[in-house]
Amino acid sequence: MEKERDTATNWSRSVVGSAKDRINSVDPYGFERSEDFDYESYEEMMSEYLVVLTRRSIKWSKLLKGKAKVQKNVKLKRFVRKGIPNAHRALIWMAASGAQEQMEKYPGYYQSLLRAQHGPKLLETICTDLNRTFPDNVQFRKTCSPCLQRALHNVLLAYGHHNPAVGYCQGMNFIAGYLLIITKDEEKSFWLMEALLSRILPDYYTPEMLGLKTDQEVLGELVKVKAPTVWQTMVDHNVTWTLVVSRWFICLYIDILPVETVLRIWDCLFYEGSKILFRVALTLIHHNQALIQEAQSLPDICQTFKQITRGPFVDECHTFMQKIFTEPGSLSMATLTKLRATCRSRIIAEQL
Repeated sequence: MEKERDTATNWSRSVVGSAKDRINSVDPYGFERSEDFDYESYEEMMSEYLVVLTRRSIKWSKLLKGKAKVQKNVKLKRFVRKGIPNAHRALIWMAASGAQEQMEKYPGYYQSLLRAQHGPKLLETICTDLNRTFPDNVQFRKTCSPCLQRALHNVLLAYGHHNPAVGYCQGMNFIAGYLLIITKDEEKSFWLMEALLSRILPDYYTPEMLGLKTDQEVLGELVKVKAPTVWQTMVDHNVTWTLVVSRWFICLYIDILPVETVLRIWDCLFYEGSKILFRVALTLIHHNQALIQEAQSLPDICQTFKQITRGPFVDECHTFMQKIFTEPGSLSMATLTKLRATCRSRIIAEQL
């Protein structure tokens, strides 16, 4: 353990000068660090987190023993909650989500979608969004070789053809982009996208977005029980949940929380399903309820909800992920299913 800690802390001393001199201005996933990025805090956090990563990586290697396939079980779930090393993420995401099984069941299907005739509207909508997808990520720039923009175009086009009821809508480009950054594989990214949009988060990206609207209302019902003072603050200022959390859900926390934290959330999302999105939202709200209660107006609340997604609490992803399984208390799928049915019926009735 001491040896691991020495290795982790010495990583930052190999270059003299400030933390900014020692740390690359582009993160391991290709994202450029912002102008106000706190290099000193990041260096301090990573010196601790690298110890965790090293230890987890050794344990994962022993668990997998070079296997190309894994079975879901209690031990694997525990491992996933503690974080999947990047080298194993594609394998575990594919296995846990059922995407691997689907890809093997339909060999050549992805390529057949790309060869099909595509509607001009679908093509135009996707092409419009390509340049807006992660402009701060060097891997999506035309100057990069290979450039992930072409792969992104293909994955979105194939999915739009595969599921014409959804086609393409904003938000899907960021999800496909993250999948490509991790898998570096178009076909795997397509099948992971299919698992997310068809099974894990149904009706999130359909034109009516009924699944998304339902889950935002469900979150409100959960907050009413688990953080009633926050719920009352929202009611007092007439703030809808859609206004403050729609991007959390539709982007699956991309561009909301730090990259490493988002990936840790996705580890659990692919393994345990959509209730993870609620655990994250409830932890952010519950942990910051005193701050939210101080808001004096609708704009105040909106600003506070942006504020609570930044800072040390979410930057320290390992601690944060431990919190999401303790701070919100119990949250069963049975509870979610019941609340979803109630909220869905209410939304449909309001639309009539």
